[in-house]
Amino acid sequence: MSRVFSGIQPSGVPTLGNYLGAIRNWVPLQETHEAIYCVVDLHAITVWQDPADLRRQTREMAATLIACGLDPQRCTLFVQSHVRAHAELAWIFNCIARLGWLNRMTQFKDKAGKDREAASSGLYVYPNLMAADILVYHATKVPVGEDQKQHLELANDIAEKFNHDYGVDFFPHIDPLIQGVAARVMSLRDGTKKMSKSDPSDQSRINLNDSPDDIAQKIRRAKTDPEPLPDHLAGLEARPEARNLVGILAAVTGTLPENLLREHAGQGFGAFKNTLTDALVAHLAPIQAELKRLLEDPASLDAALRLGAERAGAVAEPILEKAREIVGFLPR
Repeated sequence: MSRVFSGIQPSGVPTLGNYLGAIRNWVPLQETHEAIYCVVDLHAITVWQDPADLRRQTREMAATLIACGLDPQRCTLFVQSHVRAHAELAWIFNCIARLGWLNRMTQFKDKAGKDREAASSGLYVYPNLMAADILVYHATKVPVGEDQKQHLELANDIAEKFNHDYGVDFFPHIDPLIQGVAARVMSLRDGTKKMSKSDPSDQSRINLNDSPDDIAQKIRRAKTDPEPLPDHLAGLEARPEARNLVGILAAVTGTLPENLLREHAGQGFGAFKNTLTDALVAHLAPIQAELKRLLEDPASLDAALRLGAERAGAVAEPILEKAREIVGFLPR
């Protein structure tokens, strides 16, 4: 089996967008690949984090991943900072990557905003750590969204330069893993923006732990337009909010959007939103029940994460040690 790696930041319980766009797609990879997943708390502290919140949110994210279908017996699931090889290889990569490469990273520009001088140096070298996350396992497949493709290209540049500089063929080439069409879930308040945890309005998103009443209220208030639903996809092209709601219903019911439109053509959004609410509540109920169970037993959750870190370390340490030897460090 080829080895696949992916990580997710500990932002607490994720949104419906995180779930449909990424997490749900990781689950079947457990059966077809050697799957390694982690909660990337080292990446999280590139911006200020309250320590108590970081610990809580790390557990919440790990529990959510399991509740969504990741099985610690069938994949390796752990917390990034528990495997020190990530940080050590990242330092080596800091010395391989060129400033010009990092200056081209659009995500740093977006996250740092206008006051770049106030951003942490960790945020600037974030892509080098991401490269280390993947390459410390010699992973060759990474499920990525559009916003991470540039970082994956940089990881390959780092691997190639390391191999070239030291005259070795050590780090492999990484390929993006495309699993069909991932659901792109947009804000409930603005259909042109991604659903995001960072949006100041909680009404813009569905959180995976929202109650049925919360879900119903948010869907009822979701922005739409006055036109009825069309009977074909082309009719949604200039209607981002309508397209978003149809896409969400299609994703949680496993139905093609065009089939949904044929079923609901001519309908107003009142009835359609009721159907969407019922589908969301039914789909999320078992995830929420399992999430609640896991968070009520933090000791067992922590034990599962420690076991995952041991398994991850068993893969990462020999690769790191070989990289140290190639660089010229004395054996320890």
